[in-house]
Amino acid sequence: MISVSEAERLIMETAVLLPAERVDLGNAVGRVLREELVADRDFPPFDRVAMDGIAIRFEDFENGIRNFRIAGLQAAGSPQQKLTAKGTCLEVMTGAILPEGADVVVRYEDLTLADGHATVELDEVLLRQNIHGRASDRPAGAILAEPGVRISPAETGVAATVGKARLEVSAMPKVAVISSGDELVPVDQKPLPHQIRRSNVHALSAALRQWGVEVNCHHVLDEKKQIRKTLGQLLESNHALVLSGGVSMGKLDYLPEVLEELGVEKRFHRIAQRPGKPFWFGRKKGAAVVFALPGNPASSFMCLHRYFRPWLQRCLGQHPEDPVYAQLSADFTFKPPLTYFLQVKLHCSASGVLVAEPRKGGGSGDLANLVDSDAFLELPAGETNFYKGQSFRVWKYR
Repeated sequence: MISVSEAERLIMETAVLLPAERVDLGNAVGRVLREELVADRDFPPFDRVAMDGIAIRFEDFENGIRNFRIAGLQAAGSPQQKLTAKGTCLEVMTGAILPEGADVVVRYEDLTLADGHATVELDEVLLRQNIHGRASDRPAGAILAEPGVRISPAETGVAATVGKARLEVSAMPKVAVISSGDELVPVDQKPLPHQIRRSNVHALSAALRQWGVEVNCHHVLDEKKQIRKTLGQLLESNHALVLSGGVSMGKLDYLPEVLEELGVEKRFHRIAQRPGKPFWFGRKKGAAVVFALPGNPASSFMCLHRYFRPWLQRCLGQHPEDPVYAQLSADFTFKPPLTYFLQVKLHCSASGVLVAEPRKGGGSGDLANLVDSDAFLELPAGETNFYKGQSFRVWKYR
């Protein structure tokens, strides 16, 4: 049995950067960027009017002129006009290029307009007020976004601004999610008293799809021959297999034996943690990585978020996420010398502290308790008493 940190290290060692592909800008959100986004011109590309109003010369105002003849209108998107005669102004719209010769914009709110003239009602103006200067945000050639960022609407807008109709992103892995067990029946089937509906495969595949992964779902009975045939095919056609159940010490838990027969090198089988101790992990050279998770719902769900997601992010070339910590809202005791993943409900206190309220539930088989929680708090091994106000790393799933 190995520690949580050792399990994480062994898993991350198998992460291989996936190839890149190009996608349309409209389909890029949520994907991981694999190219630099570079400013193709200055940001903004010209001195930009920041307020609706009039554009004047600072010199005219300094010389005592307050009433300006309106010589025209500079609209956004129209070619640059020129301010020439003394004591004149041009009406300007937000987003327009600043007229040549002008160096002050006065808001309409600070003017009186009458008979083709604008009177400035201010005692003072500042040179270049209400002007968004050329290249003041970013100069041409500046890197606006680097590879490894997960594309959000912000990066989408930047990509559009620099003319990127298609973006280079990391290809998504193909993952098979496999449930096992004679006791499991399809969702649309009424279970007999000794049966339950398949839920893990749906919870796990939903999480994977939420992360953008292409998922295909399968089920195998507790028959060694069928397990070998199904896994043998899936190992060659997927980047990763995520299995649920069949990895403990029971007489019908064939998965570890079959996986090794199929050439999957075992990296570890058990982790010193609760829930999720009977976790089997391995890799077949030139084929899939195998995450054989425990069958209990909370165990498989927690393991997927704690181990698979960081592995996926490294495979995508995504920048690692900064750890998030939360404070316990109440004392908690856990005696076994294991890392404990405590289900918690999160909220933010009035002082801005993320607080974790324990939701102990009925153990690793309590699927319903996941609905009442938001995350898992990782309580370190070797400690028994955990006190209100202490901070621990939290793994969110909402």
